[in-house]
Amino acid sequence: MKALILSGGKGTRLRPLTYTGAKQLVPVANKPILWYGIEAIVAAGITEIGIIISPETGGEIEQVTGDGSQFGAKITYILQDQPLGLAHAVKIAQPFLGDSAFVMYLGDNLVQSDLGAFVNHFKDQHLDAMTLLCQVPNPSAFGVAKVDETGKLLQLVEKPKDPPSNLALVGIYLFTAGIHEAIASIQPSARGELEITDAIQMLLNWEKNVEAHQIQGWWLDTGKKDDLLEANRVILDEYTDAEQHGEVDDQSQVIGRVHIEPGAKIINSTIRGPVVVGADCHIENSFIGPYSSIADNVTIIHADLEHSVLLEGTEVKNVHQRIVDSLVGRRAKLTEAPQRPTAIRLMLGDDSKLELPM
Repeated sequence: MKALILSGGKGTRLRPLTYTGAKQLVPVANKPILWYGIEAIVAAGITEIGIIISPETGGEIEQVTGDGSQFGAKITYILQDQPLGLAHAVKIAQPFLGDSAFVMYLGDNLVQSDLGAFVNHFKDQHLDAMTLLCQVPNPSAFGVAKVDETGKLLQLVEKPKDPPSNLALVGIYLFTAGIHEAIASIQPSARGELEITDAIQMLLNWEKNVEAHQIQGWWLDTGKKDDLLEANRVILDEYTDAEQHGEVDDQSQVIGRVHIEPGAKIINSTIRGPVVVGADCHIENSFIGPYSSIADNVTIIHADLEHSVLLEGTEVKNVHQRIVDSLVGRRAKLTEAPQRPTAIRLMLGDDSKLELPM
């Protein structure tokens, strides 16, 4: 069995951050979102992975993620020139996929459920396709499944104005090679895309063996800032350890589960977990509150921060308002200016500079 991870697109919902980088490489708990999917796939016993990339961000994804050896996998990169739909991505990946069954995984999704259990069920039941579902409060924003009272899959609809249920497609699918024939039989939707929901519906129309299963636990779509911060909160809550490899002076307090990478220096500061601090950071005379992720080479001096994500190389100096619910891009610089509000919420792209009131 093989895997296909979709890591193209332009990330418009995370702009301005994604003007200068791939959304799938934005870190959650200091690890690129894309890597969580790769690790889940390898844990399910699948090591041949194709990654769909776009012309805008493909080079960065390939450079950061590499050939897959660090994950125990072999990665093949497949260029999708234009974002023409999920089924189009499968179509252009057909030379890589061949006659193999495969998992298709959207690269900006995070799930708690064990992918291996679904893979085993798919194989054991000799299914033609499987979709994973999750109950959501806003189903019209997703592909939606209609099921009968026994849970049998009846219909799939892409982003319907009048959803037939609250069961959204999670963004993880399992297929045999028969999906290629279904994709060849559909036409572009009103959005001009080849929809994977239309292809699965074609399998249903042909009375193929298609099942849908609700996942247990959380599903996180990290396409927007608040979604990404929520993903960061959940991952920190579940997986943060209390390993401290950096330097913490006697005037500092580190409380709870705080992971500190080598080379980091904590001076006269308080850090209350869950928090991760990257390598070679400098934190001085500051408070770092829960659910914060601080990437490598970040400097924070005379500042308070909580429930935020700071990317590599950010500098925060002499900011006297508490920074909350914020996502700050690489090498951004935050400094003081003449007036003072009580709190600020930010989303800054890479290399931004912002002067804040004192």
